[in-house]
Amino acid sequence: MLIPVLQTERLTMRALTLEDFEPYAALHGHADVMRYVTPDQQPLSRMDCFTRLCTAIGHWELRGYGRWAVADKSTGAFLGVVGLYYPEGWPDLEVTWAISPQHWGKGYAVEAAKASMDYAFHVLARAHVISLIHPDNKPSVRVAEQLGEALEGKFERKGQPLLIYGRNNPKR
Repeated sequence: MLIPVLQTERLTMRALTLEDFEPYAALHGHADVMRYVTPDQQPLSRMDCFTRLCTAIGHWELRGYGRWAVADKSTGAFLGVVGLYYPEGWPDLEVTWAISPQHWGKGYAVEAAKASMDYAFHVLARAHVISLIHPDNKPSVRVAEQLGEALEGKFERKGQPLLIYGRNNPKR
């Protein structure tokens, strides 16, 4: 499947590749990044990072959409992974974001997640998207709110409580 490349003012959102494994593993192996993501709140091992990378790449083939590698448009530096995720058992199509800690606070998560949300609404013609956020993850709650998402409910994943933030397609 040909994965589309999205461009924002500062970012290039492109297909994840095996060449992204080292920065991808560093991102998902970082305790501060994974604190609110995994049910045990622990960083992923390199083996688990590889499995997760394969899942992210395969999601495109199975669903026709997925998560992009986010790179700085001017330098090409890998900043994180942002995009769309809808595994079995999820309550709805999710807009997700994970930015490397050295790039936090620069608005990259909001910029890339907005592009992902626009893709879901305008290309996929989805009526609604969500973001699942751990109740203690205040920075991600702020990102969701900047995206126009509002608290809609709760979801539990492997014993981990998550809040459902969601937004309807403004064109519907």
